Parts: sequence; C-alpha cells; structure tokens
Amino acid sequence: MVITDPDELVDAIRRLAVRGAPALGAAGALGVALAAHRGDDVPGAARRLRGARPTAVNLARGVDRALGRLADGPDAVLAEARAVLDEEAKACRAIGERGADLLQADRPLRLLTHCNTGWLAAVEWGTALGIIAVLHERGQVEHVYADETRPLLQGARLTAWELAAQHIDHRVIVDGAAPSLIARGLVDAVVVGADRIAANGDVANKVGTYPLALAAARAGISFVVAAPESTVDAGTPTGASIEIEERDPAEVAAGPAYNPAFDVTPADLVTAVVTERRTVRPAGGETL
Repeated sequence: MVITDPDELVDAIRRLAVRGAPALGAAGALGVALAAHRGDDVPGAARRLRGARPTAVNLARGVDRALGRLADGPDAVLAEARAVLDEEAKACRAIGERGADLLQADRPLRLLTHCNTGWLAAVEWGTALGIIAVLHERGQVEHVYADETRPLLQGARLTAWELAAQHIDHRVIVDGAAPSLIARGLVDAVVVGADRIAANGDVANKVGTYPLALAAARAGISFVVAAPESTVDAGTPTGASIEIEERDPAEVAAGPAYNPAFDVTPADLVTAVVTERRTVRPAGGETL
C-alpha cells in the first residue's frame, strides 16, 4: 500500500491496516509531514489523524510532535517524523533485552501473548514479541501460545506469521481458551503490549487482555506488559479515564453487537511494565 494523502492514512489507521502503538506514533508523525509537503491544511489533517484511534496515545503524540515543527517548514516536520520513527525502533530493541532479562529462567519458557506486538506493529522489532524474540535467541522459549485476538484476529493472522518467520514454536488458541490454559499450569508467563498506560499502572490493551491478567494472578504467574515510554500517559491518572474505542458490530456479527477494541487491566494485576528505560512493578504499588 502506498499512501499519498493524509486522509488515506486516516482511513488505513481506522481500518487497522496501520496499527500497533509504536507504529501508530510513527505513522501519525509521517502523516503530518505528508500534509505539510503537500501544502494541505496541516492542523486540519493533524486533527483527523489524532482522532482516527482514540485509545492509542502514541498516535496523538506522534502527530503533536511533528505538528510542533510546522513553523520551521515542511523539511523540519519530516525530520521530526523520522526522529519519531528512529526512536520507536531503538526503544523496541531495548524493551526486548530488558524484558528477556526479567523473564530469564533456568529452563525454556512456555509463554502466552495476545494481539500483535511484533515488527508489523512496533517498528522493526516489537514490544511483547520483541521480548519473546530475544528469549528465543537465548534458547529460552519452549513454545508460545498466541491468542487469535478478536475482533480482527490479529494474533492468528499476524502474530502467528511473525512467530513462524522467526522459527519460534507456537500454537494459535481461541481467546476463550487462554485462561483455562493458564489455570492448567501450561503457561509460565503472559507477555502483552499496550496502547496506553495510565500513571497509576492501569493498562489499556486489545480486548481480552484483562481475563489473561485475572487468570495469571490466580495461577501465580507473571503478567508482563511491554511498551515504550511513549505509551505511558502521565496525563491519564487511571484506566477509568481512558476512552475505549468501539468498532463496527459488523466485524464480529451480522446483527447487533457490542464490539469494544480494548479493555483495561487494573494495575494491581500487572506484575511488571517494561519500557526501554525501566521496569516498573504496578502490582507492588509502583506508579509510572
């Protein structure tokens, strides 16, 4: 897909052709640069880009960073957008190393992940899947359970493809099977990404994440959230303040349906939030 108009990018983001918090930050910044170089109404394009996905804070941040250079001309806007892109890529590799150090064990691990958090979503490397990739490099992965992830099956369609490309042993499971798999003692740790992390450690991620955290807590295993610092939103005090995107019912049913794209996992269920700079333990009372 080649995008030549900011509104084409807005549509791609809404359709989830472009998705994943770090990738959305980079795409939002590049969309503003595109508008600037076309001579469009840049503030108007920025508003439309910002509103394309309300839950993911990276999108708004990328848009705002690029927009902040508008007075310096289109080339300055593009330079800022490229800086966002480069920073997200570097952050993801650092997250992978830090998260792998956290989960390092004396035997290969059985891991469970949700949604898609690899290079398709997170600029060159990945967040949660970045951790899994580093563990795999270290010989620390027995296998990975990948939730299919409703409503658009991003786990079954994207995560499974990325795991196969890296020759990581994996199984796709339906979302509803994941908590019972954890309860049966077949999972050593849950590793997921995030679209927004509130200051108190509450985490918004693809719908179906909260039940995984509940099951992990009951089973006494780690529930780890991997995300760049750009996903931490100090201006959002708790998860109750996070706007939850509701998508078209037609994505899941022919008739009426409630189709939220995200849920919020309370901080007391989050073993650790791993960013490129730090490891925070919300369940232990630490805040971001």
